[in-house]
Amino acid sequence: MGVEEEYLVVDRETGDLLSDPDPAMFAECQEALGPQVSPEFLRAQLEVGTRVCATVQEVREQLAFLRTTVSEVAGRHGAAIIAASTHPSALWWEQMPTDKDRYKVMVEDLGWVARRLVICGMHVHVAIDDPDLRIDLMNQVKYFLPHLLALSTSSPFWGSRNTGLRSYRLNVFRTLPRTGLPEEFSSWAEYQRHVEVLSGAGIIQDASKLWWDIRPSARYPTLEMRISDLCTRTEETVTIAAAYVCLLHYLFRLRTNNQRWRQYANLLIAENIWRAQRYGCRGSLMDYGKGELVPFAELIEEMIELLAPDAEALGCLDELANTRRIVEEGTSAERQVEVYEKALAEGASNAEAIKNVVHHLMSDTLHGL
Repeated sequence: MGVEEEYLVVDRETGDLLSDPDPAMFAECQEALGPQVSPEFLRAQLEVGTRVCATVQEVREQLAFLRTTVSEVAGRHGAAIIAASTHPSALWWEQMPTDKDRYKVMVEDLGWVARRLVICGMHVHVAIDDPDLRIDLMNQVKYFLPHLLALSTSSPFWGSRNTGLRSYRLNVFRTLPRTGLPEEFSSWAEYQRHVEVLSGAGIIQDASKLWWDIRPSARYPTLEMRISDLCTRTEETVTIAAAYVCLLHYLFRLRTNNQRWRQYANLLIAENIWRAQRYGCRGSLMDYGKGELVPFAELIEEMIELLAPDAEALGCLDELANTRRIVEEGTSAERQVEVYEKALAEGASNAEAIKNVVHHLMSDTLHGL
């Protein structure tokens, strides 16, 4: 497995997003991390990726190393990183795209829809060698994507306003074409035929331009989970990665016993995604088997019990159990809103309260390393 995270680069003193950071900073990051760090669509962003990891514990070690290294380099250039899916106060039209041909083509193709992408994500890859199995598990694990989103929310603010959502990032991302839930495919061959229709017409270059919430990776033999917000704390990222790999292990275990998880229409799953986006881990999701809304905390207890044999087999029982702590303590989105509301209650202006949130994120990004 492996994990990719995208960070925002901010001024260490003001917390403002750096629309044009010192190029020497990125060069120094590349010197230290090589191909494990790369530029992103905006100059104020960068992406890191773990090496291929055999265990969840290796993911933790890799992410801690990557965050620490990037943070130290940024600090030497008067900057800091924020691990959150939106910057609380940044204005999208002030941000500058990275000067690379692929990003120029993206702006030409998508216009202002692309320019608005002042958002960061987190992608978790799990290796599945058999391409037909990759498609089969993608069809089934879609049901659990709202759970993973609810555990990861970190984007309640946009343009210095509390949006009322726990994941506003998804609202921004959904304006792109080819996003959301994938269709149900019967086989790898059927999936490939659909990709070839789009690429043959010149609409996309390849399958990497399918920006679904979960997809077969175009680069690796993996099933790539993309719905989650970027977790502010490394331990939360590790928890999401553990839950995802355990879910796939569980579904594969069902398959070996000639069973499978019941599949539901995208219409129903999308409704739970909206509820996770709006209310996060403090809300409720529809249990389609029961036909009723169930508090998310109860669903997590059920999920921990369901996946316990898989977590034990994969050596990540503690990491899976940490989903319970996230629900109890709240995600980054809850923490940000608490900081904001506390500042307002103490007499701060909206601008001052938002600045408090930014500085909280700068600190919280390195929590637990």
